[in-house]
Amino acid sequence: MRFHLLLVVTDIKDEMRKFEMADHCRDDESDEKEDLPSKKIALDHGSTSGIGSVVAQHYNEIEEKGRSERYKSRIFYMRNFNNWVKSYLLSYFIKRLRKILPNGQRIVGMDLGCGKGGDLLKWQKGNVNHVVCVDIASTSVTQCKERYQVMKNSGRAPTFSSEFIVADCTKELVKDQMRNPDMKYDLVSTQFVLHYSFESLHQAETFIKNASENLRKGGYLIGTIPDANEIMSHLERSEGNTFGNDVFRIEFPEDRPEDPPLFGDRYNFFLEGVVNCPEFLVHFATLERICLKYGLSPVLKQRFDGILKDGLLDEESKYLVKKISALEPYSLDKKGSTVASDPEEYAHAEEHLKQTGVRLIHTLSKSEWDAITLYTAFAFKKL
Repeated sequence: MRFHLLLVVTDIKDEMRKFEMADHCRDDESDEKEDLPSKKIALDHGSTSGIGSVVAQHYNEIEEKGRSERYKSRIFYMRNFNNWVKSYLLSYFIKRLRKILPNGQRIVGMDLGCGKGGDLLKWQKGNVNHVVCVDIASTSVTQCKERYQVMKNSGRAPTFSSEFIVADCTKELVKDQMRNPDMKYDLVSTQFVLHYSFESLHQAETFIKNASENLRKGGYLIGTIPDANEIMSHLERSEGNTFGNDVFRIEFPEDRPEDPPLFGDRYNFFLEGVVNCPEFLVHFATLERICLKYGLSPVLKQRFDGILKDGLLDEESKYLVKKISALEPYSLDKKGSTVASDPEEYAHAEEHLKQTGVRLIHTLSKSEWDAITLYTAFAFKKL
């Protein structure tokens, strides 16, 4: 069972037992707790076909809530966990690049689907030299630029220069809008965004081309997407065209063909309180073929629970799990409140604590874990 892995890797013994039951107000990570899966791509950049206007309207109507309200969220720890995965991926591949780049050469990066700039601090911590931030939503790009300026004015000045571009990466070539179109990048990051490009073959290829043609040889494309195999496995076990729990729900059209297309296989994704919009399945073998066409070779495909298992072997990444509250502290005495009111959501934790005699573990509610294990991280290397 998946929860066996969750419990084993989150029982971090002495180090984690020293952590406080809640540490939600860490100043240096607060900017990273706002982005959600799929929230980055509000399609309002002149889109006249496809799902663009639907998604744009949804996100344009979402009310911006303060930090105190986010702490009350049913998916508070899930949101933080997703941010931890992104931090781990960026850190891992930046370190990998530094091993092969000449001494002193700074890394330049690109964020395709930058949203409101929730990953700016991650780039800063990677000590990169320059980042191009691209998003289809003009309002998000404006907010990303404002956040970048706030970081500078607040004394947390980015060590990198940046430029901000409004573009639909599934239909436009970003290179045409860059200050220096001949510049090559070491790392392209696209978090919870690529699946929107699978509306059509042309859009998927355009998106991958935007990454590949701007990468230097040996550079990496990294990202996160819903795992089509996991989604289909859940759907096959369901009694109809929908499945989920009290955190998320995925619903396919009732008229979905028995032999669905590789592109445009649409479903609606709902995430408690924040997301309710259409997405498209990404068949990874198809993504690999497109990437190979554009000179990108696969080097990583790993579900989020596997990323957690690997990340906890690294001291820096393990510390960040606690620092940004990526897992929920849980003890038998329940001195800390839990995000889920149903005790069955923590039955796995109760059983583990009783069997092992451990006082405290860091875990997730069952519903959040089920949602998180629907996601996969990936990486491709430019040949």
